Amino acid sequence: MKASEIKDLSMEEMLRKLDDLKEGLFNLRFQHETGQLENPQKMKQTKRDIARVKTFIKQSELNKETG
Repeated sequence: MKASEIKDLSMEEMLRKLDDLKEGLFNLRFQHETGQLENPQKMKQTKRDIARVKTFIKQSELNKETG
């Protein structure tokens, strides 16, 4: 997921996306432990996407406080 895609989302959509990504990461970890995960790089990408979404959520919260 690109930063420009996240920037266009509303706060509610960002929070929903964050929940979806966390659930996806949980499933990827489960697949990894059971040996079913074919692409371990997907876990790394999901973690980065979670961090991106959290960053945009924090930025928008700070903008609301100062704005």
